[in-house]
Order: sequence, then structure tokens, then C-alpha cells
Amino acid sequence: MEKLAAKESRLTSLIKRGDKVSLKDILGMSVRLSVPAIMAQVAAVAMEYIDAAMVGHLGADAAASIGLVSTSTWLFMGVCSAAAMGFSVQVAHLLGARNVDQARSVTRQSYVATLIYGIFIALIGVLISGPLPNWLGGTEDINTNASAYFLIFSLSIPILQFNFLTNGLLRCSGNMSVPGIMGVAMCVLDVILNFFLIFPTRQIDILGSQIMVPGFGFGVRGAALGTAIAEASVTIILILYLWFARSDIRLAGSKSDFIPSFRIIKKAAIIGFPMGIERFINSAAQITLTIIVAPLGAFAIAANAFAITVEGLCYMPGFGIADAATTLSGQSLGASRPKLAKRFAWTTVFMGMIVMSVMGIVMYIAAPFLIGIMTDVPQILDLGVMALRIEAWAEPMYAASIVAYGVCVGAGDTLWPCIMNLGSMWGVRITLAAVLAPIMGLKGVWLAMCIELCFRGLIFLIRLKSGKWMERFKKLSNS
Repeated sequence: MEKLAAKESRLTSLIKRGDKVSLKDILGMSVRLSVPAIMAQVAAVAMEYIDAAMVGHLGADAAASIGLVSTSTWLFMGVCSAAAMGFSVQVAHLLGARNVDQARSVTRQSYVATLIYGIFIALIGVLISGPLPNWLGGTEDINTNASAYFLIFSLSIPILQFNFLTNGLLRCSGNMSVPGIMGVAMCVLDVILNFFLIFPTRQIDILGSQIMVPGFGFGVRGAALGTAIAEASVTIILILYLWFARSDIRLAGSKSDFIPSFRIIKKAAIIGFPMGIERFINSAAQITLTIIVAPLGAFAIAANAFAITVEGLCYMPGFGIADAATTLSGQSLGASRPKLAKRFAWTTVFMGMIVMSVMGIVMYIAAPFLIGIMTDVPQILDLGVMALRIEAWAEPMYAASIVAYGVCVGAGDTLWPCIMNLGSMWGVRITLAAVLAPIMGLKGVWLAMCIELCFRGLIFLIRLKSGKWMERFKKLSNS
């Protein structure tokens, strides 16, 4: 891992030193930083996919219990991720300006600040875990398991917060390989743990031989426990790596204090607060969509959740490229190279659109297989395939919005992108879904989603072309 990180550090050093950067260098850096970031994002979604696939074989009610609260878990993950980015973007700017000591100071202080924040968010989750399924319109058949799943998730939030923070710090320093490798390791560990925690002791057939496999039979609870244990194991390794590794943001050996300063907290809030609000309200919109879908029945709830999980495998490459875009634009602006930042911005956006267009084609063709892995219930399968094939048409423009948003985050420009995301989600998707769902069922909900994502991509491309996202960096630097 040290060798891979060193190669990535040499790439980003071109930005910091002020060297001339050719088109070949731009493409090389964009691809080199994007690939491991894509790997980490895909691994994260694969964990959800694996959980859903394994639990799906327990029946429609078990699948629906996770599907019911899945949007709520995204809400909590979103606000934790926003807090992590508030500090990580500062590190990107400081490293771009070659201010290593201050970057280390921000790194050390971020752990104390986010620990307090993570505990607070976890307490909220624990308190609402009981009534949450009722609020979402769940039935008695699924509410007990849904509450248990969300409770275990909530208890693991401080660990999840540290996971987001450490990954964010490493990525914004230009180290994409370590988060990517550990993301895959977490996925593999999750599979192994789920295999034993979800199912009871049973016999399985291997090459014609019956083998007794031990299991705990925790069902839905086992899926949540497996994910939490996998996250905790990998997070500990990541923090140890950041403590001892030879890197610009190494935790050990610095003379700076761990106690957060007002100035650093203020900057983190300026960057992260709009992101947190946006993710909170967007997740609230997803929950609203769940409420819109809930009256359509357990089949629709399960199909909707499965389709969202599968679609994640398609758009996660976009988020991986967005992570690279955040690092490249942030370090370029920190190094006072706005023209280079703009070149990186357009390169990564077009790269994201191409990759997700290909993924959209794959998703359209492979939809029956991808949904079929998670369920053998014909009604759920048909609805899930229909949803994915509608969504496939939106992937290129969705990519534009995802990567352009990553570019804006690297500049610290989070307020206007937040407003754009919220206006698109609530003004287009929710409004259309509320109108179409009673008429067209689940098809109407996904048609609304497709239209909204195309609209969102368009307005983000307009924002990117305007160049106003770079102006926010200047204001942030002077604060």
C-alpha cells in the first residue's frame, strides 16, 4: 500500500510544485486517482447489494424490512459524510498550498470534533429506531425487523463517522489506493460475516457433497451486525495506517494539538453544513418517496429497495470519479492554479459521463440477472427490472451532476450546489412521483426519478461552465 500511495503522491506533486501539466498528465492523474476511488465506492454499494441479496432469500417481508429503513440509513450516512468532508477539503487546500504542518493540525483536530458529532448522531438514531418504521408506513409484518436493523446501524455510527473521515482525509491528500483496497477488504469481510450471521446452521451442497455449515440465524439483525463488524475492523486498520504511514497528514509525530480550534471548526462548518443540510433534506426526500411507495405493497417496497441497490452499482463509479475530482480541483485551487482546476473539472465530468453511460447500458441488459440474484419472487423481479430499465436512460446526466458536484466540493462551493440539488429533488422528483404513483404505480415513481436526474445534470453543467464555483474558494480562503 505504501508503494501505491507514493505513486499517487508523485502525481499530485505536479500540482503543488507548479509544474506544467499536459493533457496527458491530466488524463493520467484523473484515471489513476479515479480507479481506486471507484473501487472503494463500488465495494461500499456491493455491501448493500450483498446484504439485500442474502436477506432477500429469507422472503419478501425480510427484504422489505431493510428496504423500509434503507433511505433513513442513507440520511444518517449523508450527514456523517458531510462532517468528514468539512475537514477533508481543508486538507486538500492546505496540501495544495504546501502547508503540511497546518494540514496535519486539521487532521488531528478532525478526529475529536467528528467523534463528538458521531456520538450525537448515534444517540438520535437510537432514540428513533423504535417508532421509525411506523412513521414510514410499515406494517406489523416488517416493523420489528426494521427497527432492530436500524438500531444496530445507529449504534455503529461513531465507527462509521471515523471510517468516512479517514477515507476522506486520505483521498483529499491524493491517496486513493489505500481507501480503495480497504473498501474491497470490508466488502469481502462483510460477505463472510453475513454468511454465518444471517442464516442458521444448515447443510449446503458442494460438488455433490453435503456439508454442515454453522450459523447464528440472526436474519435481518445478522446483516446489520455483519456490516458493523466489517466497518469497525477496517476503520481500525485505516486509522493505524494514518497514524504510522509516511504521509503528509500522518497523525503521529506532529506537535499540533488534538483540541479543535474555532477557526478550523468554522471552516469545516462553512464547507460541511450546506452538504449536511442537502444530504439531510435529500434523504428526507428519499424517505418521502418510500412513504409514496409504501401503499403500493410489500412487493413494490422490496422491488424499489432492490432496484435502488442495483442502481448504486451503476452510479458508484461516478462517485468514485467525483472523489478524484474533489482532490484534483481542491489541490489545484490551493496551489493557486484555477485554470488547471477547470481543466481537471471538465476532464473528470466527461470521464464520469462516459463510464456511467456504459454502466447504464449494462444495467439495462443485465437487469433480470441483477434483480434475480436478490429475489426469486416473480412480482418483485418484474417490478425491479422495469425500474432499472427506466433509470438506465438517466445515467449520463446523473454522472454530470455527481462529478460536477465533486468539483464544487473541492473548491468549497457547497451552498449553491446544495440549493440546486434540493430544488431538483423536491421541485421535480417528489412532485412528479406524488402525481404519477397513484396512476402508474412504481413505474411512475421511477419515471419521475429519471426525468429529475436529467434535469439535475443539466443545471450542474451550467454551474460548471459559469466558473462561479471557483469564486467560492477565494472567499473561503479569506475567512
